[in-house]
Amino acid sequence: MDISRDYLLEAAAELAAEYPHIEVAGTCADFTGAFEVAPPQRAPKAKRIAFFPGSTLGNLDEVEAGRLLKRTARLVGPGGDMLIGLDLKKDPAVLNAAYNDADGVTAAFNLNLLKRINRELGADFDLGAFGHYAFYNPFEGRVEMHLVSLEDQTVRIGDEAFRFRLGETIHTENSYKYTIADLHDLAGRSDFRPIATWTDEENLFSIHYLNSTVR
Repeated sequence: MDISRDYLLEAAAELAAEYPHIEVAGTCADFTGAFEVAPPQRAPKAKRIAFFPGSTLGNLDEVEAGRLLKRTARLVGPGGDMLIGLDLKKDPAVLNAAYNDADGVTAAFNLNLLKRINRELGADFDLGAFGHYAFYNPFEGRVEMHLVSLEDQTVRIGDEAFRFRLGETIHTENSYKYTIADLHDLAGRSDFRPIATWTDEENLFSIHYLNSTVR
């Protein structure tokens, strides 16, 4: 599932070629909203398992994350399962270093948002006039990513003008971190039952296997 149709079709074709014994079909949809996935043609009544890798659930707040899990529980149906990855809460220094990496990869990713606004919405953001700013917010349990204005400036997007003061930020992304107990509690309130959990040796990342309690 992906919102980029061309990328989705390309990835599905590559997977189908690499694993010809597996039926591969893409669903172009935004998983943050309502979506449906057609049953497989070869085994329409087979058990369903949703695979949600990475730690994308962390980009949603608790309410949004619960809604996604509930939709997924209905999608996999009674007896269905979900395998999901989540970044764990850890030393804030580790998180701050990861989101402010020395190579500037995360900064480039953040600033790319302004490039896209310029290209797709006809804006005139000066990328040199904004800086990447990321930090762990312990009260919210999340890393926040911002783009901070490095000067007083006015930016136009189409016919609209937006004034930024020196130091004013655009809040671009949140990345919530979990404890294992956090995820188990959220899953239990969202039509899933935790079955198994795995972590790396340093307890930085976790994988959870959940079972749908939908009847």
